[in-house]
Amino acid sequence: MTTVTANTTVEITKPPELEVVNMSKQFGSLLALDNVSLHLKPGTFHALLGENGAGKSTLVKCIMGFYTPTAGEVLIDKQVRTITSPRDAHQYGIGMVYQHFTSVPAMTVAENLVLSRFDSPNLINWKEEYAQLNAFMQTAPFQVPLDVPIAQLAAGQKQKLEILKQIYLQVRILILDEPTSVLTPQEADEVLGLLREEVTAGRLSVLIISHKFREVMAFCDEVTVLRKGKFAGHGLVRNLTVADMSEMMMGERREPKQVEKTTHTTQTPVLEVKGIHANKDNGVEAVKGVSLTVHSGEIVGIAGISGNGQRELVEVLAGQRPATSGQMLVNGEVYTATRSQMFKHKVFALPEEPLRNACVPHMSVAENMALRTFDRPPQAKGVLLILKAIRQIAEGLIHRFSVKTPSPETPISNLSGGNVQRAVLARELSADHIKLLIAANPCFGLDFAAVEFIHGQIVEARNRGVAVLLVSEDLDELLKLADRILVISEGKFVYESAIANADFATIGRSMAGH
Repeated sequence: MTTVTANTTVEITKPPELEVVNMSKQFGSLLALDNVSLHLKPGTFHALLGENGAGKSTLVKCIMGFYTPTAGEVLIDKQVRTITSPRDAHQYGIGMVYQHFTSVPAMTVAENLVLSRFDSPNLINWKEEYAQLNAFMQTAPFQVPLDVPIAQLAAGQKQKLEILKQIYLQVRILILDEPTSVLTPQEADEVLGLLREEVTAGRLSVLIISHKFREVMAFCDEVTVLRKGKFAGHGLVRNLTVADMSEMMMGERREPKQVEKTTHTTQTPVLEVKGIHANKDNGVEAVKGVSLTVHSGEIVGIAGISGNGQRELVEVLAGQRPATSGQMLVNGEVYTATRSQMFKHKVFALPEEPLRNACVPHMSVAENMALRTFDRPPQAKGVLLILKAIRQIAEGLIHRFSVKTPSPETPISNLSGGNVQRAVLARELSADHIKLLIAANPCFGLDFAAVEFIHGQIVEARNRGVAVLLVSEDLDELLKLADRILVISEGKFVYESAIANADFATIGRSMAGH
């Protein structure tokens, strides 16, 4: 490819061709990757799709040298290459942006960029480095201020920096693992759009792991789909529909289900939050005087980018963090989120990261399902636990909520993320006369089938008259499920609307703090 400027003609060489041929990876008795092939053509935007556990992360970690494949080869420009570390991958022009940020929070953007180099010098000439960094920023697809500490950057800027680091390292093949999970819709479109321009100009090839069909349809040229560790399909995006890709992922044709909502003629206030303030762990104020009401038979959604106070608010409502001021009412009575009050008012919670926040990992599935009720009949008689009753109730919940577990006695930490979430959902939604459900990012990182199931259970609870507070960083999820939406930014609610009247662009701007 040739680019012509005013005075010169600059030859741009294409990115290298990447091929994965018949790759397998075995962990003990688990075959995580089974004879998978993938072809990333130079100068293309390629999506890697599949449900959780399909083998996507295993495949890219084999490409990057984190794992040594059990069988198969990586070819760069038709040459077999041995890649045993990310440093090896970098030598062939391959870099990766991970799901979690890797920058050092106390250091500046400039310091992190220099630190990211494999040839970072022991003695740094900052005058020279800044001259080079400023020159780099002038040609970079997006800008991040060089002198600002990472801790002061918004989540969107941090993610842009992770991508900039790889471009700064002059990678030609960029692997992205769920890169837009912390971005607003506008930021996601900006980042992927600018990367699309780099790909179209022939400067870059991109391999993106994503769960978001909208992004795949808008920005990608090709898709490769994995299912249960095996190759399940490939095609050009222009020739495929969402239903086609979903069918490859699931093994059957699946249209996303529209949720059926019951119309409630009367609604009673169940949860009333009045001027709640709460601090982060470090004492800095995170929730700044928020107020809201959730009625029976209503799903109220809270949208916001991670780190804007929604986690602390949920922890206050679930009794895991004290409010510094303000008041909460449930069913018209003052509520301080103790275990006895949650039982009295039928308040249940589906927290973020359930294995860490809602389970005891080394305890069995049955024991975790009994955490709400173990000290009450029929699971207890006085101070004695009735283990038979605990097991019988668990077996019923496992069947009803389709929890995949070898047995009720299996430690819950042995289950997949989707099945841990199903087990917690079974415990929280199986109670009699539930009045209030608080759900925080209930489907984060879960596969298509688990998401659909959990959405269905939440809407079913709403249709029974349960008041639901749904906190999610997935705007599509909120627009699908919620009756009313609020946006939280910097600890305050900055937007509110009935879903029928909600403006997508305004929500995105509000999430970004504009």
